[in-house]
Amino acid sequence: MDSSPATVVSTSRLKSLVWNDFDRVKKGDTFVAICRHCKKRLSGSSTSGTSHLRNHLTRCRRRTNHDIAQLLAAREKKKDGTITVANFNTEKEPRNEEMLTLVNIRDETIRNNNFDQKRSRYDLARMIILHGYPLEMVEHVGFKTFVKHLQPLFELVNQSTVERDCLEVYEREKQKVYEVLDKLTGKISLSVDMWTATSDAEYLCLTAHYIDESWQLKKKILSFILVDPSHTEDVVAELIMGCFMDWDIDRKLFSMTFDSFSKNDNIVSRIRDRLQQNRFLLSDGQLFDIRCAANIVNLMVQDALEALSDITHKIRESIQYARSSQLMQEKFIELTQQEGVNSQKCLTLDDPWRWNSTYFMLDAAVEYKDVFLLLQQDDPAFQSCPSDIEWERTVTITGYLKLFVEVTNVFTGTKYQTSNIYFPEICNIHLQLIEWCKNPDEYLNSLALKMKNKFDEFWRNCSLALAIAAILDPRFKMKLVEYYYPQIYGVTAQDRIDDVNDRIKALYSEHALCSPLASLDQGLAWQVSGSDNPDNETRDRLTGFDKFLNETSQNQSSISDLDKYLEEPLFPRNVDFSILEWWKVHMPKYPILSMVARNVLGIPMSKVAFEFAFNTGGRVLDSYRGSLSPNTVQALMCAQDWLQSEFEESKSSSSHSVLALCYDAN
Repeated sequence: MDSSPATVVSTSRLKSLVWNDFDRVKKGDTFVAICRHCKKRLSGSSTSGTSHLRNHLTRCRRRTNHDIAQLLAAREKKKDGTITVANFNTEKEPRNEEMLTLVNIRDETIRNNNFDQKRSRYDLARMIILHGYPLEMVEHVGFKTFVKHLQPLFELVNQSTVERDCLEVYEREKQKVYEVLDKLTGKISLSVDMWTATSDAEYLCLTAHYIDESWQLKKKILSFILVDPSHTEDVVAELIMGCFMDWDIDRKLFSMTFDSFSKNDNIVSRIRDRLQQNRFLLSDGQLFDIRCAANIVNLMVQDALEALSDITHKIRESIQYARSSQLMQEKFIELTQQEGVNSQKCLTLDDPWRWNSTYFMLDAAVEYKDVFLLLQQDDPAFQSCPSDIEWERTVTITGYLKLFVEVTNVFTGTKYQTSNIYFPEICNIHLQLIEWCKNPDEYLNSLALKMKNKFDEFWRNCSLALAIAAILDPRFKMKLVEYYYPQIYGVTAQDRIDDVNDRIKALYSEHALCSPLASLDQGLAWQVSGSDNPDNETRDRLTGFDKFLNETSQNQSSISDLDKYLEEPLFPRNVDFSILEWWKVHMPKYPILSMVARNVLGIPMSKVAFEFAFNTGGRVLDSYRGSLSPNTVQALMCAQDWLQSEFEESKSSSSHSVLALCYDAN
């Protein structure tokens, strides 16, 4: 073993530039080249050459961001795409044999640093879209400084450039969504939302809802288009039809969900008539016009709050008075104990823009009504306390609001709700409205009638779709309709039940006609009908078997999927039940009825997200996006929805897969 000390040999006399990254060490009679980055030892003998050293530098993982400053300086000096190694080293003069092209240096930089300008711009645009960042962030000083220090090779872009990049991302993602919808075997249901911008402009948001081949409920924003408030219903209908043509989905439509406003009646009527002319709609379009269930609840809530507005104002002032000072709060607590009120609810003021907070305020206040009445007697300065009759009406209307809060929570309990959950909740509202209209108090009676008139219009539009969706729930089938309809319709209930039964059979028959099984039966019948040809007999001696098979198949198919489904026992009700998983498992057993289920269960009976379910106002576009061009607004809104959905679907994957998904620039 050589125990002689190692001596670093000066490399100033060495000709190859590779020695800028190696130390040449002499140990005894042996020369060793030590990498300055990873400390790996290689042969440093003059007889070994330098090729093995260059190969090592290409693979050296520690050699990251090497000579970036020199590379940036070289950009300014490059000519005709070729630069010399002298651009990267100021200590030594270059030699002709050490000439490198910029492309080679660029490729090495990509391998070592994973940097690519085009991909980085694409990733930047996706990031801005995904998180809703303003386009102008690329011109912020802080962003520029951050990028410069993070990756000096990145060429900064301005707002106009990143806007074009975002539009390119939108076009790419749109093509992906288009291909998904084009390959979809089931139908598509749509929902329509109106957004307002701070400039009083209005945008129409068109969203597709469908159940895919793996029985997952999906939604995609298809269009986000500027609408002039002065436009007539005809113009708006034409805009929506234009979106159908753009996405080529007019033949695949099943239903459209609108808010319960009278102006929407004419719009949906025109669209339905146009689609029916081309025979694109099933059930003669009876399931096409759907009104948002959460919206009708919200409208009834507004009626209730309007009727109670004066009393609500008094209750707000009463709560403010009770909390006006520490002394007053102590006095209120003393009176609470004196009255024996044992409530755990806190007296807090509401947020007028969130109607459920108004309900919580009223619900707490009515429990302290006797305390407020006692405070009025004890404190002459307290003048805002409601009267006894006003408190009684508040108790009643608060009961109405409680039902509406509970129902709205059911409607928005999860991100994607299938249509089967709505029927029992809507029926319960219907029954309660019938009872509320019997109230002898004219004040409450008129309120109940006002709410019921709005509800009845909703019921006329949606009761059939609601009932069919409930029938397709194996826990209920026809039984839920048979339970509620006698309570709602009385003596005419059986006729209504029979009508629903006839409608679902007709819907089933329409699906059977366009089923692959139907074409199989037609092919079999064609084979049998062609058996009379003597030439066929010589070629196929089993034509008699074909005839036998056709006859027996017809006998077996006389019992439809629907009949078999309705005759079988109900599936037990439990909290873990997933209707989409049930139909996925039972699709082979009910091939045609499962087609019906896929289309009906995908109807968006409610289109309001949980975070907006209790809002008293509409959807508002932020001021920044409202200042952009309509095309850019649509690109940002649609692409953000698509990218977020893609990201959420990847959560179950590994972190590597997530990054690959989010940063795929190909």
